[in-house]
Amino acid sequence: MNSSDLPRRDWLKKITFSMGALALAPTALWANAVENAQANNQKFIYKNPVFDEFTPPKFPDLSTVNARLVWNENPYGPSKLAAKAFQDAVWDGNHYSWSSLNNLVNKIATYEGVSTDQIMMGPGSSDLLEKTALVLFQNGGNVVSADPSYMSLVSVAKAAGGSWKPIKLTADYQHDLAAMEAAIDEDTKLVYITNPNNPTATLTDTVKLKDFCSRVSEKVPVFVDEAYLELAPEGLDASMSSLVAAGKNVFVTRTFSKIHGMAGLRMGYMLGKKDSLAAINEITRGGMGIAGPTIAAASASMDDTEYLNMCKTKIKEARDYTTAYLDKRGFEYMPSSTNFIIFPIEMDGDAFLEQIYERKVVVRAFKFWNQNWCRVSMGTMEEMEYFTNAIDEILV
Repeated sequence: MNSSDLPRRDWLKKITFSMGALALAPTALWANAVENAQANNQKFIYKNPVFDEFTPPKFPDLSTVNARLVWNENPYGPSKLAAKAFQDAVWDGNHYSWSSLNNLVNKIATYEGVSTDQIMMGPGSSDLLEKTALVLFQNGGNVVSADPSYMSLVSVAKAAGGSWKPIKLTADYQHDLAAMEAAIDEDTKLVYITNPNNPTATLTDTVKLKDFCSRVSEKVPVFVDEAYLELAPEGLDASMSSLVAAGKNVFVTRTFSKIHGMAGLRMGYMLGKKDSLAAINEITRGGMGIAGPTIAAASASMDDTEYLNMCKTKIKEARDYTTAYLDKRGFEYMPSSTNFIIFPIEMDGDAFLEQIYERKVVVRAFKFWNQNWCRVSMGTMEEMEYFTNAIDEILV
């Protein structure tokens, strides 16, 4: 039996359960997955055909750690303007927020150069990735994406009845666009690209990617997840949003979780063709899970360009400090265009996590390409010093 044979309510229940079990997610869901893996003596918290994540020791109370470098968060939080807007909007919490959400959609449309019917809102971009997968793969099909890749969309596609075609990154850690195009077949429902990629932090050449998306989207939809793009050196100049404006069958997602520092407030949006977004909205409406104060905070944050520039500058300073340290120690890290760095470690990933957690530094460890890796998010300079001191003690 495939998912199309199930009653709609049972099918949605199946997908919701699978999303909770499989999708790489932060906060409580991730901590619960850690506990389950520990209880079952699992070496890997998540295990995929080409990409595994090591199970850390017991997850700590994050208020007690010295360096919270685990989920690629902005250590500087939301801007003061966003925080005040959030606080002020609480007093309208007895009202539904459709009017303010529509105002934000209009603001985003102007910012992105698209029409309002080419925008779908959601509580974070991962929610929109998962909704897209839920709709597109309910009757099977395959998704082509990088090896490794951010697994949220892929995991839900597989849970819905689809399959995954992983394509290894090139030698310089970019998406192998030629191989991805060659992998497309009659069952391909979507090509998924994360740019900059997660967990590698690497950026694919803008000119080549734009050409790829323009051509390939004539055959199959292309989804470009740009959650980290504002933090890249090129910023939104490297975005594929102009292809959406031109009517191409391309999805682009952005989140307020990264440069805007609003990961806990949950806000994101997706750009796409009008009819493609309408098909997703038929099954699972965008915008339903967004609180009014979050809408107000997002709108205010978009206006606070001084704060956003400050965040980008400080995150770059932390990245430069960390890469200089890794250079000095002789680590061959992947070139980072965002707020995290991944580098190889020559010890077992779970043993590494045990030792670094003991030093109250929280990071993640993965295994792919027959190599163990540490992925460290960029925190404050003080947090990065805790991290480098810990590495000095562990990886001697």
